[in-house]
Amino acid sequence: MTTSVHDPSGSGSTAPAGARFTDLLWEHTADLRAAIDDMEFLRRLGDGTLPLDVFRTYIEQDSLYLTEYAKALALVAATSPDPQTAAFWATSAATAAVVESGLHEDLLSNGLLPESAGAPEHSPACLGYVSYLTATAATEPYPVAAAAVLPCFWIYAEVGRRLAASAHDVLAADPSHPYAQWVTTYDDPAFHESVSTARRLVDAAADAATPAQRDAMVRAFVVATRYEFLFWDTTLHPQPWPAS
Repeated sequence: MTTSVHDPSGSGSTAPAGARFTDLLWEHTADLRAAIDDMEFLRRLGDGTLPLDVFRTYIEQDSLYLTEYAKALALVAATSPDPQTAAFWATSAATAAVVESGLHEDLLSNGLLPESAGAPEHSPACLGYVSYLTATAATEPYPVAAAAVLPCFWIYAEVGRRLAASAHDVLAADPSHPYAQWVTTYDDPAFHESVSTARRLVDAAADAATPAQRDAMVRAFVVATRYEFLFWDTTLHPQPWPAS
């Protein structure tokens, strides 16, 4: 059974004087993020007790996700308001498509994880998430698209701080643990720097957006955060596709 979560997405989209717009987005998803923090999947990923077949499923789904997320980031880059902003999103797309996906492939092929029963298929949560991001990036104004792709940067980084700390403890007790070393990379300083840049760009987009666009930015951030929850939760609590 999955956790029932509530989110406060029905309130306004105007940040208090002196506050950043991204702080408002963070506040809007407080309940969702608390539910993410309490996930059994993330706890067991950090403390090294996640079953190896479940971890393999997670890596397979994350690899499928990254391929499509890179396309969404490329679409955000294409609608960016200036070359510097476009360069950041395009570089992030390349990193997701090449560097991160390559790390996943190495992990899946190093022989430490159980063999897969067949070619991986997008889970409903994974397909829903990437479809939402791609559709938003392709059809919504740049500020809304930028807000939609931000949770994958920001929430992943915040969760990663805790996971990396737990994984270091696991490695201290068992240096040969089959995935703890990989989890420690979640706290990569370069990734946290990219989160700071992504937040700054979304703040700038909100400054230039209309009130209606800012409302849509809040909704997009909330929906993407819901998908962050579902992506992780359904790895340990699968919701299979109906039989064909």
